[in-house]
Amino acid sequence: MFYTYDVIVVGAGHAGCEAAAAAANMGCRVMLVTMNMQTIAQMSCNPAMGGVAKGQIVREIDAMGGYSGIVTDETMVQFRMLNRSKGPAMWSPRAQSDRMLFARKWRQLLEAHPLIDFWQDMVSGLLIKDQRVVGVRTGMGLEIQGKSVVLTNGTFLNGLIHIGEKQLGGGRAGESAARGITEQLVELGFEAGRMKTGTPPRLDGRSIDYSLMEIQPGDEKIERFSFTQTTLPDRQLPCHISYTNQEVHDILKTGFSKSPMFTGRIQGLGPRYCPSIEDKIDRFADRDRHQLFIEPEGWDTYEIYLNGFSSSLPEEVQYKALTKIPGLANVKMFRPGYAIEYDYFPPTQLGLSLETHLVKHLFFAGQINGTTGYEEAACQGMMAGINAALGVKEEEPLILKRSDAYIGVLIDDLVNKGTEEPYRMFTSRAEYRILLRQDNADLRLTPIAEKIGMQNLELRMTRFNQKQETVQKITKFAQNHNANPEEVNPYLESLGSSPIDQKARIAQLISRPNIELNSLRNIIPSLDAICQNADEESLQAVEIAIKYEGYIRKEQEMVEKMNRLETVRINPEYDYQSIIALSNEAKTKLSKIKPMTIGQASRISGVSPADISVLLVHLGR
Repeated sequence: MFYTYDVIVVGAGHAGCEAAAAAANMGCRVMLVTMNMQTIAQMSCNPAMGGVAKGQIVREIDAMGGYSGIVTDETMVQFRMLNRSKGPAMWSPRAQSDRMLFARKWRQLLEAHPLIDFWQDMVSGLLIKDQRVVGVRTGMGLEIQGKSVVLTNGTFLNGLIHIGEKQLGGGRAGESAARGITEQLVELGFEAGRMKTGTPPRLDGRSIDYSLMEIQPGDEKIERFSFTQTTLPDRQLPCHISYTNQEVHDILKTGFSKSPMFTGRIQGLGPRYCPSIEDKIDRFADRDRHQLFIEPEGWDTYEIYLNGFSSSLPEEVQYKALTKIPGLANVKMFRPGYAIEYDYFPPTQLGLSLETHLVKHLFFAGQINGTTGYEEAACQGMMAGINAALGVKEEEPLILKRSDAYIGVLIDDLVNKGTEEPYRMFTSRAEYRILLRQDNADLRLTPIAEKIGMQNLELRMTRFNQKQETVQKITKFAQNHNANPEEVNPYLESLGSSPIDQKARIAQLISRPNIELNSLRNIIPSLDAICQNADEESLQAVEIAIKYEGYIRKEQEMVEKMNRLETVRINPEYDYQSIIALSNEAKTKLSKIKPMTIGQASRISGVSPADISVLLVHLGR
């Protein structure tokens, strides 16, 4: 009935979809197993992609040939570039998506791939032989053979939904939990834990008085997540902003005695940076209001996502509090907010390829690793799918370094430091964020994707080569050609910038604050001529490269220093217990995580610089 598949992907959320697409685009035959074919790529929480650091991740996924950026572009209802007032390292694209269109587009892309098969069923266990995964067993008792397996179970592993004092088994509202996998993995020696996440109530937009709220329109110019020529919307839907108040807080407090979070019924830790409304009121008692975002779920629905009001309080308390928020006096709920607890596996049990230490060819990706967010899940899925495919081909895994991508930062953090609360990516987690900008993800990663054999990159490589050539040509011209005082001084003086008294390099002018390349084009004919036919993204790349040349050079020097440690390889089976001079904590952590290089070992929590020095001596360095 079934083939023996190269890669079996369990779960069809954001991680599972990217894992299946990546493995198939690496030439592998893939089986995608999901409990419900109607919820492939479901946006379980906020119908949005991107945001601070998350937008950079979506662009990196796209640069590697993933689909998240394409789907987001073609289903967005609003676009905003966050942090535009800050430097380009902080610019982060974010888009509201049409929830139903998003899932439909993902399914179309997956079904269009000839190497992806589907099966609707729950996976209840793994088939393991000689400490190597060889397939999965489904709830119907079927056995599907596979050379590798990627687990992307999301919040479904022994999922438990909390609404006030009610507890319902499930991985998402209206969907059952997955049972059996956790128990089997624990028997095999894996360590498991519990985490918690939550979601706000969904509202009926017909019952909202938007005139009492602040309008939040999208950017006038819509920009793409994808580096391909995707179709963008010709209009946008507005979001709105409202606020809680003291009366809302007082009503919510009446339900605290029935809150599963405060009564101890929820054991798992929730996301620190996306707390429930009751947690905000408790932790920030001095605040008399909290901001709420009223976000549309799509073009053809009145359903509204109330961002900032995640809650697990009883339904009646949620509703009563909502009616005291400006604009929501007559609100109707489609469904209440709820919290969900689920099993995860501390990611220190994985290698940097996301393959588990205990079972060969078994990979974990997404919330099973303790992360939160569609983008964090999607990039892990893509990397797990790539490495599962490389493993089948008996090739070396692809490991993105911290200096290569936010994806590399995320995986390195998870594997080396672990996480005891849902991990969310921020720009502050990356030490090389000037290098890891959203605008240059294609220049950083597309050649890597081509090198490992990712298919369907012909158009991307053509655009990559054109962009690289254009950026180099214009940058070199600006560095080697002069501007005349009579040409540029009126423009400089109009901006309060010092005029020049002799010819000056065009690059020197571009490097000044507030001086824009496009404005200089209008007054320097030779510059305008060289910029003809260059697209906006290439021109932006030139301007950033020139303005931030010194900072970029310093970060590249830091990367080169760190890369020296990355070249010192360590045998994964190295006996750290035999090194007397190592601290006991270092012995324990190194033995558990099994670092591949000295560089990786240096980033493990609990391993000191003195321990690294001892290791270098024992490795003969």
